[in-house]
Amino acid sequence: MNQDLENFVKYLNIELNYSVLTMDNYQRDILDFFDYLENYSIKYNEITKVDVINYLKFLDECKLSNASISRHLSSLRTFYNYLVNYNKIKTNPFNRVSNPKKEKKLPTYLYEDEIRDILDNLSDEDIYKRRDRLIMELFYSTGMRLNELSNIRLNDINGDEIKVLGKGSKERVVYLDKVAKQLLADYLKNDRSVFKPVDSYLILNKDGKRLSNRSIENIVNRIIREASIKKHVTPHTIRHSFATHMLNNGCDLKVVQELLGHESLSTTQIYTHITNDRIKEVYQATFKR
Repeated sequence: MNQDLENFVKYLNIELNYSVLTMDNYQRDILDFFDYLENYSIKYNEITKVDVINYLKFLDECKLSNASISRHLSSLRTFYNYLVNYNKIKTNPFNRVSNPKKEKKLPTYLYEDEIRDILDNLSDEDIYKRRDRLIMELFYSTGMRLNELSNIRLNDINGDEIKVLGKGSKERVVYLDKVAKQLLADYLKNDRSVFKPVDSYLILNKDGKRLSNRSIENIVNRIIREASIKKHVTPHTIRHSFATHMLNNGCDLKVVQELLGHESLSTTQIYTHITNDRIKEVYQATFKR
């Protein structure tokens, strides 16, 4: 191994206490770069900004994602900073280029007919199944986050409104549709007391305590599996579905932002890409000329 690289890996281990996995990733990224330089007879300690830019083009041509390219850059930038600090080179050319923008991944969501099939076929044969149905209806009716739902207390509920505590301890009000409102009323009247509550949380486990986030995730997983939905669905997927369906049905983007509790409108705007894709899909399927 190159002596500077070998010393750099020791530095990561001893001085920065990096994990073995991280050190392996750094070493692999740097060795990839060395292989590239060797093909063009370029010395690693004599590279220029042009060489760096050409390498980025090479990584792009290799069809690496922006996230992978950013990781390569981070490894190399750290290595060359090390070389500067130990007087092996004068300047770090990687400090003169920016990481590529992160790709915005469109969130997975369920179509309205998929949600309808899931909700319409939920069992209500016992208190646990009725509780689980309420969980699903609350997620879809309100678009709330997993942690927001699990932490609802009785005094947060006011008719068809629920006060939730979102990210950054920011309070907001979410609203129930008629189905969710009726299920909630029935649960409060008939079922919640059967769990023998020990505190004021709304959604309870068999011991009468707050149902954990993990337990709620498992409930959602089971319901999706029983519905034979092939997509990977989480509570957050249902939140994405709520937002997408609201926009598809003409809801104002600003209103969706408030309902989701997004600090910035740009966070909510990702759903406009989803709805545009859906519009295009419907157009292409129905306009046959």
